[in-house]
Amino acid sequence: MAVEGGMKCVKFLLYVLLLAFCTITPGATPGSLLPVVIIAVGAFLFLVAFVGCCGACKENYCLMITFAIFLSLIMLVEVAAAIAGYVFRDKVISEFNKDFRQQMQNYPQNNHTASILDSMQEDFKCCGAANYTDWEKILSMKRVPDSCCVNVTQGCGINFNVKDIHTEGCVERIGGWLRSKVLVVAAAALGIAFVEVLGIVFACCLVKSIRSGYEVM
Repeated sequence: MAVEGGMKCVKFLLYVLLLAFCTITPGATPGSLLPVVIIAVGAFLFLVAFVGCCGACKENYCLMITFAIFLSLIMLVEVAAAIAGYVFRDKVISEFNKDFRQQMQNYPQNNHTASILDSMQEDFKCCGAANYTDWEKILSMKRVPDSCCVNVTQGCGINFNVKDIHTEGCVERIGGWLRSKVLVVAAAALGIAFVEVLGIVFACCLVKSIRSGYEVM
């Protein structure tokens, strides 16, 4: 009876962890492919959690093994991604700089790109990739996007005065912001990893219980 009560407790905790697991989704960021990736990852996480929930509810050995394997693989991918992100952090900044400059080239012709860059420049109070002079190669005359202005008004970027605009580049500005958030991201990653480890432990406990039940039968 004590073992049965303990396994009910494990199943309940597993349900709670599965609910938490379903809510772990990456934050949205502008980009043409990223929203699709976010939806795909979210759907996969929901599917894994659903498999685990069904396995725990029905006490199905195969489903719980599948859940534990998928959850372990997800953890391995997260660890690999974290290591790769740290090792190639300079490469990431370099690629971001390259992509930002490419998007600047599309600024005059693409309203969607213009909206994204304007939002970034307003939010991070920056202008251009390295600095505001990057826009001289893109826009005609002495002009920067209005989003570069300290006080954004229509036409404020035309024949601007340097003291009235943000002069720092967005690549360094955003890179500095990301570096300042490293501890927050690390803490969040540890929290997610802790939930996943608990999920794997509880799943293995339930698998062991189910297997013992099969052996008794």
